[in-house]
Amino acid sequence: MNALAREIRRQIERGGPMTFARFMEMALYAPGLGYYERPGRIGRGGDFFTSVSTGPLFGQLLAFQFAEWLDSECPEGRFQVVEAGAHDGRLAADILDWLDRHRPDLISRLEYCMVESSPARRPWQEKTLRSWKSNLKWVPNIGDFGKRQIDGIVFSNEFFDALPVHRLAWDAKESRWREWRVIVARDGFTWHLDDLAADLDGRLPPVPAELARVLPDGFIAEVSPIASDWWRTAGRALRRGKLLTIDYGFSAENWLRPDRPRGALRAFAGHRASADLLAQPGEQDLTADVNFFALEEAGRAEGLGAAILVRQSKFLTQILAKIHAKPEAFAPWDRKSARQFQTLAHPEHLGHPFQVLIQY
Repeated sequence: MNALAREIRRQIERGGPMTFARFMEMALYAPGLGYYERPGRIGRGGDFFTSVSTGPLFGQLLAFQFAEWLDSECPEGRFQVVEAGAHDGRLAADILDWLDRHRPDLISRLEYCMVESSPARRPWQEKTLRSWKSNLKWVPNIGDFGKRQIDGIVFSNEFFDALPVHRLAWDAKESRWREWRVIVARDGFTWHLDDLAADLDGRLPPVPAELARVLPDGFIAEVSPIASDWWRTAGRALRRGKLLTIDYGFSAENWLRPDRPRGALRAFAGHRASADLLAQPGEQDLTADVNFFALEEAGRAEGLGAAILVRQSKFLTQILAKIHAKPEAFAPWDRKSARQFQTLAHPEHLGHPFQVLIQY
């Protein structure tokens, strides 16, 4: 049992069964011990790939699109690009490098803000982004921005899938949700079915009556109040511009999909998925599909408009079409760019699983 597992065990012994949301929070983000508190997790030598892992093209395409939006939304004065979940700062570097080369008029007005609560990750970002030090700002939480303070873009890539979720189980006899919590077992941890946590009161999507009658007993689903709260806070901070996230997930009608009765949670280590979510906390990634509908509703509550939800393949292909219409605005397209784009947009690679949610 590693140091993090021992600390989780101590907390369960003191406070009783632990929600999976708390377990996931500790497993991923416990200072000095959590999975994301140590470098080397992403890429060929890590546990999983991201769009950023394919090369700089992903960031360059985003930068091109951001520039178009900013020309429209913020034609003069200072503006912000706010990134959450920047990890080591590689995506930020790709975006800033493109703007520096192709849109120096924008980079001179840009404040690039990193939302980063980890004392461990901030030095990684500072090292990667040292060339743009004068453009950078860090804040620990999205709530550090006051109401209507941001003019520009708030975005993230593979951020919401790693926010803690509660793991629910349907009680068919009583037609209600219960919650899977974590308890101590002899050699580690195991599951314990319990009542819902207090912070879930009123936070669960309704189950239509016709579905409640046929939903199998024990059907598992996940909810993430912290994700909705984050999006709502970001929406409150945005005065003008776009709120954007890129991740894998589902819309409202797919929350209770019959083809996944065991839920959408999974663990990753060494580029392999695992169903053992409680094994070796801190040594494997934990991730769950994002409920895009819940995010959209949270944004609407803060006055944001209707959401656009498209697959990454369509989003990037639309950007590419704009580039082809004015090729002088982008670097020459070569074989390396073509290979990267194929990985980003092809349905069998990253193009189909990942979706892009935009509100404004």
